[in-house]
Amino acid sequence: MTLDALLERWSQGWRGPALAAMIALFAGLPGLFAMPALDRDESRFAQATAQMLESGDFVVIRFQDAPRFKKPVGIHWLQAASVAAVSNPAAREIWAYRIPSLLGAMLAAAACAWGAAAFFGASAATLSGMILGASQLLSTEAFIAKTDAVLCGATTLAIAALARIYAGRDGPWPPKRTQLLFWVGLSVAILVKGPVAPLVIILTLAALCAWDRRCAWLGRLGTGWGLIIVAGVCGPWAWAATVATDGVFWSTAIAGDLAPKLLGGQETHGGPPGYHAALAPLLAFPATLLIPPALALAWRGRNDAGVRFAICWLLPAWIFFELMPTKLAHYPLPLYPALAWLAAAALEEPIGAGARWCGAVLSALAGAALAGACIYLTATFGDPGVMVAATLTAVLFGGAGIAGAVLLARNHAGRGFALALGLGVLGHAALTALVVPNLHPLWLSHRVTEAMAAAKLLPRQGMASAPVEVAGYAEPSLVFALGTPTGLGGAAEAAQAIADGRPAVVEGRELPGFNAALASMGVQTREVGEVRGVNYSNGDATALGIYVRKEPP
Repeated sequence: MTLDALLERWSQGWRGPALAAMIALFAGLPGLFAMPALDRDESRFAQATAQMLESGDFVVIRFQDAPRFKKPVGIHWLQAASVAAVSNPAAREIWAYRIPSLLGAMLAAAACAWGAAAFFGASAATLSGMILGASQLLSTEAFIAKTDAVLCGATTLAIAALARIYAGRDGPWPPKRTQLLFWVGLSVAILVKGPVAPLVIILTLAALCAWDRRCAWLGRLGTGWGLIIVAGVCGPWAWAATVATDGVFWSTAIAGDLAPKLLGGQETHGGPPGYHAALAPLLAFPATLLIPPALALAWRGRNDAGVRFAICWLLPAWIFFELMPTKLAHYPLPLYPALAWLAAAALEEPIGAGARWCGAVLSALAGAALAGACIYLTATFGDPGVMVAATLTAVLFGGAGIAGAVLLARNHAGRGFALALGLGVLGHAALTALVVPNLHPLWLSHRVTEAMAAAKLLPRQGMASAPVEVAGYAEPSLVFALGTPTGLGGAAEAAQAIADGRPAVVEGRELPGFNAALASMGVQTREVGEVRGVNYSNGDATALGIYVRKEPP
């Protein structure tokens, strides 16, 4: 059976979305278990969720004693359900907090295929979901315990339902379940990340209405009862958060988080227009070879309903994110399904020489860049033993880019993409399971936790006095690992912890003050271990000593 026949067989009915979801699962699963807890956002989200489970307060979001009024509560509820089902907050197992992100990525890939099937053939629809599920951006967000993969899944579900309503705008009234999926997807997306999904959907609808010069089909959305669903899903928590915080949640979320992102490069995350376009060949890999054919198809087939819908989904919101002063690579993730639609549709048609050669060059460059980055990181931060895995990973990435480029240039786009997809997913799995977790200098919190566990000093082991005091190193990953009561004071607080019989973790620059405070108390200390490396959040070389009180003989 040929590859095309096999794909056609596995694209019928529910099989197409299921196959796309499986690709997303295979791409994201290795990192879910292998990667240590990341700084800073992932560990902040996970710690806030752990505190919800510990305190029983599922309304007010907190990181230790500080309120965290930046995002709605949806992701914390999903993570809490996941942890309650497969783990417990005391275990501090980061993989349990990541399960909603993996499921969100799978939903995004499946919904991408389901929505595309309204316009394109079954094979092209399935390919679009596979393209999205295998992309470096989505498969990376799939193992990070924060909002973005779930946001992409919910937004893609809503827009896929919208696409089906649009595709049948001149026919019978859409099924209630399609309307329901639109409003449920939108509601979940709002509860996870506030205004992002409404922004993308409103820009899509505005572009479609302006292009078609007709808006009557919007009446098929079921707006009346749909808004009731949104209010029912989002309203109870919004009201409870308003009452519990006296409205501070909203003033902080809007004035302290949203407005700075719109007015300037918040937390140094700025970038010029074109930032997201420049990163797209790397983040869409291994489908990089299809980006030029996709853009060519967008222009050539702009009067086709499916292509038009994809353009209206992709272009207005992409321009918005390019003009937005604050830029992070994952911001346009909810737009990548539209790019996947165009890329998959391009595979179904003859590809011109110009698009083929541009795609081949982009694919080879992206594969070489990912391979080079893998070798560079390993040479800089890895032990010699890691270089074997790094070389294998580099070969997989480079092979994906070059094989796809060669076959595309020879006008075998389908086979080129299939080979690039397989090698690219394997490369991502090797990177996240074998290479990055073994770059030990980068994982300071993880290594401190391992050293303290070996010495029976972790609070959850129940053998040492708690809480641990940390001086000079306040990364959320260490707070998540050591527990909510972890102290983040200075040298004096660390010395007091030693005097009280509790462990302390002291960064090298705090040692003079720490020793002086101990001397003034007449307390002696013993170093249990030292962890040296690089704090990748700020690039600083860091040395962390683990100390306990030295008992007299």
